[in-house]
Parts: sequence; structure tokens; C-alpha cells
Amino acid sequence: MPRPFLDASARHPIILPDGSPHTGTVHLNQVIDHPNITIGDHSYYSGFDAPGDYAAALAPYLYPGAPEQLAIGRFCQIAHGVRFITSSANHAMDGFSTYPFAVFNPDLIGGYAAQIGNRRDTVVGNDVWFGFESLIMPGVRIGHGAIIAARAVVTADVPDYAIVGGNPGRVIRRRYPEDIVERLLDIAWWDWDLERIGRNVDAITGGDIAALERGAG
Repeated sequence: MPRPFLDASARHPIILPDGSPHTGTVHLNQVIDHPNITIGDHSYYSGFDAPGDYAAALAPYLYPGAPEQLAIGRFCQIAHGVRFITSSANHAMDGFSTYPFAVFNPDLIGGYAAQIGNRRDTVVGNDVWFGFESLIMPGVRIGHGAIIAARAVVTADVPDYAIVGGNPGRVIRRRYPEDIVERLLDIAWWDWDLERIGRNVDAITGGDIAALERGAG
């Protein structure tokens, strides 16, 4: 029986020529069960080793019940060593010292969480490519179709279809003119059913916006 075109339920979505799975590549929503993390179908992590806890590897400071969320869209591609530093990693910065005395003494913990600030969720759109060891700082929003370069440190929101690189990360360029971006967002191919995606793979991975719009019609 032939394998389906795409199988969102597969832990390992890549099958090697000998029939064995590529164990370094996983669908993240098949290996992460965390109340503060949501991940869309077909978003994968591909690494050189298999973490014992993918949630801890991806977002090491995000504990169950934290006040912030990490939301990742569909069809995202996440390379080895990518990390999301979420808001719970922050220290209070309004006083003279950033030392977190309160976390070591229950009598002081009361209002500490409120002092930390920047409790925004970290939100990633669809079809975003994260390069090797890129680092996403707390509360960042990353738009659809963005590319985050290897070892970039993303400290600010990223527009749709932008390429970001460097430390601190900056927009190097937009992938397409604004009118094309608007048309791509209207098409939103990542929301199509798999049968339609399968029929239009060449248009989705190509550069002809009219052909993609015909597939959306």
C-alpha cells in the first residue's frame, strides 16, 4: 500500500530508501505534549540527535502552567539547536539588581512574577524556516513565510515573508514585493486540505503567483 502524500500523524515523516525512518526528523506535535505549547500539523524539527524531551529542548524555560504560551503554525521547518527563550526566563529589571532573590524564598515570591514584565506569548506563523541554532527571544511574533537565518538572535517581531539574520536580528530583505505578499496571505495555502496541496506542490514551491492563485480557485 503506498504511503500517503503527507502524514501528519507520523512521528518520523521522512522515510529513507531502505524503508527505515529518519529518526532525527520528527513532527513536533507528535512528540510534544505540553499545556503551554501548540504546534500545527506538519511542522517538524530535524536535528543531529534526539532529545529526551523535545519541549524542554525547544523552549527550555517554558514550564507547565507558565503565564505565557508558545504557538507555532503549520508547515514550519525547525533546524538543529533552535531555541525559544520565553517570557518566564526574564528577570525583573526595574531595580538596581536583577538577582532573583524571590525565587529562592517562598516568603518573597508574591509579586515577583508581576515585576518580570513582557508576558507576551511567542507566536510563529505558518511556513516559517528556522535555521541552525537560531534563537527567538521572549514575546516575539514571527510572520508567515519568514526565514530566520542560522544563529540569528530574533529580538523583535518579524514581518510576513521577511528574511532575518544577525545578532541582534534585523530584516535583511523581504522575500517578495508587498503586493505579492498580500496575494500569498490571501491564498494561505497552508490551510488547504492535503489533496489540494498535493495537486499544487509545483505551484507552492515555485515562483509563479498566478499559477498558485489558479490552484486556490
